[in-house]
Amino acid sequence: MTRTLGKDLLGLEPLSTEQIRLILDTAEPFKEVSERQIKKVPALRGMTIVNLFFEASTRTRISFEFAEKRLSADTVNVGSSGSSVQKGETLVDTARNLEAMRINMVVIRHSASGAAHFLADRIESNVINAGDGTHEHPTQGLLDLLTLRDHFRTLEGRRVCIVGDVLHSRVARSNIWGLTKMGVEVAVCGPRSLLPKDIGEFGVRVFKRIDEAIEWAEALNVLRLQLERMQAGYIPSLREYNRVFGVTRERLERADHEVLIMHPGPMNRGVEIDSDVADGEQSVILDQVTNGVAVRMAVLYLLAGGRPDLADAAKGGSER
Repeated sequence: MTRTLGKDLLGLEPLSTEQIRLILDTAEPFKEVSERQIKKVPALRGMTIVNLFFEASTRTRISFEFAEKRLSADTVNVGSSGSSVQKGETLVDTARNLEAMRINMVVIRHSASGAAHFLADRIESNVINAGDGTHEHPTQGLLDLLTLRDHFRTLEGRRVCIVGDVLHSRVARSNIWGLTKMGVEVAVCGPRSLLPKDIGEFGVRVFKRIDEAIEWAEALNVLRLQLERMQAGYIPSLREYNRVFGVTRERLERADHEVLIMHPGPMNRGVEIDSDVADGEQSVILDQVTNGVAVRMAVLYLLAGGRPDLADAAKGGSER
């Protein structure tokens, strides 16, 4: 059994089932840290982590910052706007200059697929992929897994359908890899124009109608339409998309069983998901946000060399 993650976390595709389970199990004791009055433990005291976000982000960046600070790490935030990147400095030059300042880890979000791998191959610091192009978003996939496990207790044999813009979604890819490795039956549903041409090679079921997907699934992970990545012609209109593929209260009520509702955010309310669904009793969207901090704490802790059997001890060492 593999009890370490290695140097970097670049995606869920290369991880083993044991490594994914290790992260989820390590995240469990860190959940309690966020519930206590003093939300800080000294596990990463003295370490410096740089957040390199070359693409717009709110939830992921803030979630990583919370995780880093709750582990007592020193954090530095760098974006492309206002940095030397605007002056033509390359990604590697930026990272090497930061590394010369004796940093320990880099969390990177970039619009180019493969950027995290490119960086990890060229610097000695740990690299965590916070989303690269349309490739992967591993910590989002992990927090989705943790949320599902919290609700169902076990993942083996569960049925999850990923709905929406799978073509442009790095979240979808990380979810597919993670879910299948944990024994979950996975399906996708969306317009054919928003599904990868090679979707059949992912080993997932494909639904053409949202009503069929809802009837089959125990959980729906609803993806937003990534309009910023689209050229004209993917869908007729937002109204038409909602009419044909929108997750609505009426559609859920027609199912003969309760369906868990997830969304990685940000949501296009009234397009891929209606507000009364997003805010309804079947929604665990806010649980996903909460679990995101615990999962990222676990990843940071493990990459820093923390032993999984000491996670409880690290959790218990509250700073007063």
